[in-house]
Amino acid sequence: MAYFSRLTDIVQCNLTRLLEESDDPQATLTEIIAEMESGLAGARRSMKTALANEEKLRSEVEGQSGQITFWSDKARAEMAAGNEDKARLALIRKHEVDDLAASLVDQLKAAEQTRDHLSTTFRALEARLADARRRQQTLAAGGDWKDAEDDNDATPAETSHSSEIEDELAELKRQLGQAD
Repeated sequence: MAYFSRLTDIVQCNLTRLLEESDDPQATLTEIIAEMESGLAGARRSMKTALANEEKLRSEVEGQSGQITFWSDKARAEMAAGNEDKARLALIRKHEVDDLAASLVDQLKAAEQTRDHLSTTFRALEARLADARRRQQTLAAGGDWKDAEDDNDATPAETSHSSEIEDELAELKRQLGQAD
């Protein structure tokens, strides 16, 4: 049985309700975790693609900026040489490149927003998956999955941000003058 049709379904799911409606919470969690892992893998691929697109657009914008400079310099040189018609043509090319660059800048902004959205979704998926795994571990240990609902005692190994968390914790201790 497929529980999720979209990544946002995973982020917005009510895991408690799904488990309450299940005849076999352990099997349900196993299926849900498999779907979440698949969704996370897809989200990771989408993030890589979005980042590559963003980098490509940024490179194109930089290239067009160089072209704008080239055509401006060309127009200035032609005008200095007394070639008004050639200067005019260079300025026409410069304006064409300006228009293209403006379009690329808009595309770059959209690509950045897409990457930001995918990154936020990815982090939310990671959090949901960590919650499901915590509940599964509780069940495997013979506990009730409901006991894991409000379990804020997750160990650093249970989170993908363990290094960041430990660094932040050490910084907080340092700021408060506490020893490790």
